[in-house]
Amino acid sequence: MNIALIAHDKKKELMASFCIAYRSILKNHNLFATGTTGSIIIEATGLNVHRFSPGLLGEQQISARAAYNELDLVLFFRDPVTAQSHEPDINSLLRSCDINNIPFATNLGTAEMLIRGLERGDLGWREIIGK
Repeated sequence: MNIALIAHDKKKELMASFCIAYRSILKNHNLFATGTTGSIIIEATGLNVHRFSPGLLGEQQISARAAYNELDLVLFFRDPVTAQSHEPDINSLLRSCDINNIPFATNLGTAEMLIRGLERGDLGWREIIGK
């Protein structure tokens, strides 16, 4: 499965910790991340992560993948407290995921539920519906 990993600045360490905790699951999938988040994940876990550009451009590149239904899962640890100037771009990513039925987590609790479902095979329907 193709999994996108994105984290706002204040959530990057949480994403790294999440990837350490679930490394045994994530290593079996194709991982994509924005540039800085990807670098942090690689350094913390040794996982193979395709890195897009850092920041907004990377989010747009991942959003394009979602628009073409090339992702199976998006984990986006957002900072809900800090105002984001690129909120419309985040909404575009969310909209693309909704249109293509791509599971989308914005916090640790939902991400854990999705990663456990991935481990159990609950997301196998993504392969059945085709891309």
